[in-house]
Amino acid sequence: MRWAGQALAPGERITAVTPLRGGWTSRMRRLDVEGPNGAPPYALVLRSFVTPFYRRHAPALLAREAGVLRLLEGGGVPAARLVALDEHGVACDHPSLVMTRLPGSVRVAEDADAPRRADLLAAQLAAVHALRVGKEQRPRTWQAWTAPGLVRVPEGTGRRALWARAVEVIGGSAPAYRACFLHRDFHPGNVLFTGSGQGLAVSGVVDWVETSWGPADLDVAHCATALALLHGPGAGLAFAERYRAAGGTLAEGGDHLYWRLLDALAFAPDAHRVAVPWRELGRTDLTPALLTARLEDYLQALFDRYV
Repeated sequence: MRWAGQALAPGERITAVTPLRGGWTSRMRRLDVEGPNGAPPYALVLRSFVTPFYRRHAPALLAREAGVLRLLEGGGVPAARLVALDEHGVACDHPSLVMTRLPGSVRVAEDADAPRRADLLAAQLAAVHALRVGKEQRPRTWQAWTAPGLVRVPEGTGRRALWARAVEVIGGSAPAYRACFLHRDFHPGNVLFTGSGQGLAVSGVVDWVETSWGPADLDVAHCATALALLHGPGAGLAFAERYRAAGGTLAEGGDHLYWRLLDALAFAPDAHRVAVPWRELGRTDLTPALLTARLEDYLQALFDRYV
C-alpha cells in the first residue's frame, strides 16, 4: 500500500482496499482514493501475481501489460491507464501493477442479454484486431497453449475417437495467416459491460498480459471456446459469424478449424478450472461434468461445421 500510495497526487490517500472477484491468475484489489479539499474520490486497481507459477513469469507478463496499456492510451479500445509498475516485486511483497479502474462489470449470466453481449464481444474483438501498430510496437509472436503430446483426454470419456481426431488435426502444420494485434486471452471474463438491453455496452477490456501478434482466428477461437463452456456449443460455434458480421476476416474451412481446435484442446481436461471465477460470479451450474460434456460436444460441432 505504501508503494501504491507513492503514485498518488499530493494530498491523496488510499482509504479502503477491497478484493475483486472474477480472476484466477492474479490477486486483484480495488483501491479507493480520496483527495484533498473536497476533490471527488476515485478508484484504482492493484494486480499482484502471488502464486509461484505466475510469480515466476510476472516480470515478462507485467512488463507486457504495462507496454500495452501505454500503447492503448491513444484510444480505440477501452482500456485502463497505467499508474505504477513493480514487475520484479522490488518494492512490494509480490510483482504488481496499479492501473485506473474502468466502469462496468463482468457479465457471464445465462440471461436475455447473452446474445447481445456476444455481438458486442465480436465487435470489440474486431476493433482490437484493427489496431495499427508499428513494427517496434508489436507484441511478441503468438504461442500455442497446447500441442499433440500435451493434450490430456478427460478420464472416463466415451469419445476417445473424437479426441484422437482433434489431436491429429493440430498435429499438422499451422496454416498460413495474416498477422494482427491479438489480445490473446479475450473472453467474457476479461470484458466489462454497463447497461442492459438496448443500453448494453462494452465499457472496458482488461488483462493484457498475454498480448501477442498472430492470426485473428486464434483470438476468435479462444472467445468461442469460452462461450461454448458458458452457454453451450451453439454459442461458441456462432461466434465466428458474429465476428465476420462485425467486419472481421477469418480463414475458411480446415484452416479455421485448426485454430479452433488448437484453442479448445488447451482446455482439456481441466475446463472446470477456468470456470472458478465464473462460479464466483453466480454460475454455480457450471459443474466439472457439465463443462467436460460441453467441451466434447463443441469439438464434435466444430467437425460437423468445418469438415
